[in-house]
Amino acid sequence: MSIRLKLLLSYAAMLLIPLVMMIITAILLIVVFRGDFQGIREQVSSGVGLFENQNLEHTFKEMKRTSEKNPTMLADLTYLADIDQELQTNNSRMIVRKDNTFVYVSPTLVNSDVFQQLPAFKHPGHPEHEDAKHIGKELLEISSFDFYFSDQQAGSVFIITSVNPLVNFTQKFFPVLFITLLIILVLTHSSLTYFVSKSIISPLSKLKNAMKRIQSGDLDFQVQITSADEIGQLSIAFEQMRKQLKESIQTQVQYEENRKELISNISHDIRTPLTAIRGYIDGLGDGIADTTDKRQKYIEIISSKAEEMDHLIDELFLYSKLDLKRVPFNFEVVNFSDFLMDWSDELEFELHKKGIHYQSDIAVDQRTLVSIDRDKMRRVFSNIVDNCLKYMNKAVKSITLHAKTAGTSVIIEIRDNGAGVEAEALPYIFDRFYRADPSRNSNNGGSGLGLAISKQMIEGHGGAISAQSMKGQWTCITIKLPQKTRKDGGNE
Repeated sequence: MSIRLKLLLSYAAMLLIPLVMMIITAILLIVVFRGDFQGIREQVSSGVGLFENQNLEHTFKEMKRTSEKNPTMLADLTYLADIDQELQTNNSRMIVRKDNTFVYVSPTLVNSDVFQQLPAFKHPGHPEHEDAKHIGKELLEISSFDFYFSDQQAGSVFIITSVNPLVNFTQKFFPVLFITLLIILVLTHSSLTYFVSKSIISPLSKLKNAMKRIQSGDLDFQVQITSADEIGQLSIAFEQMRKQLKESIQTQVQYEENRKELISNISHDIRTPLTAIRGYIDGLGDGIADTTDKRQKYIEIISSKAEEMDHLIDELFLYSKLDLKRVPFNFEVVNFSDFLMDWSDELEFELHKKGIHYQSDIAVDQRTLVSIDRDKMRRVFSNIVDNCLKYMNKAVKSITLHAKTAGTSVIIEIRDNGAGVEAEALPYIFDRFYRADPSRNSNNGGSGLGLAISKQMIEGHGGAISAQSMKGQWTCITIKLPQKTRKDGGNE
């Protein structure tokens, strides 16, 4: 069953059940106060029962029976005064007329204008009830019956009742009021049903349309949040799902592009040394290397290219494992100042043999502790230095190492005076196989994965790596590692 149908049925029940209960209650009240339905029908058809007040009606009927059995009593002032006293308790008064003279007039009606409104004698036993009307400043209702006195003179008894205007209006226009209230009830419930249904169905329809757009592959839209109720919360959750799905698809597309690019780069980088190997092997086969020295040189070149391919495959394999988080890190808390000092001494010795000027400034406190994997951290530093050496183009070549503490971190900077990197290429130098200058990189060799591997390893240490450069002057690689507050004395 749809939500719309459920709402319609529920509101229909809300409308019909109170209405039926009101009708049943009204019928029960009529039966209680008026007798059975047959008595009510006879009472209405006979015109008897002119009063809503039962005491007043009883008094009226008693006087009518007196006029029929003992009309002389209606000329007895004492009897009439007693009846009048009883009527006043019901906010009514009495006038008795004989021919054109008034036998009895309630004291409160002596100066009233009601006398001009009294109906003329018609015939004995004739009861009459006039609608309430304004007489002077009061709203009065006149009920009467005619009879003959014992001397056969025409007589009339008038019961004048003060009526509340609101009660009179309600009694007079009860059918109109009832129908009006019924219409209001129906319109209210119908309007409520419409607007509540719209507030539910409309957002659900939007969600349905959004789902259809997603099924068709369209994610470039936004689900409108129009309320803060349960459906609004559902819309928020749906919008978050759409965003995550879009991001997931975009990520998947990016992964696919990266995979294709990776395959292309691997093919290119492996083909270069492989082509050289094939060329030199063909040279050996064709007898171009006709001397022992040439053959030895060809063999050395072939070996060098094979080693280059082997190194490329190793680098690629390492990067893949790092990217998949499958390389274990053997962390230990070390005195970072001592670690840097040892590595700096080794680096100075190696660079001195190559004629490269090296300078270090390690301003790290002896108590500074850092959790690292020694081998992988050395691999990072070696990759950075190797990258610096490839692009040295100055007559005097230099590399500097600067280390310091900053807050809870250790900052290591490795700077060279090489060719530098273009500003637009700088954000991408840690991407795999990225080449700011492809031809030069190819000539200089290398896998194109050194800095990408370094980034993966530094992030595995919970640190960060970045680069700054000025084209044609220098490049600086900055590493930031978190300090340890205590030494555990072993692997973490």
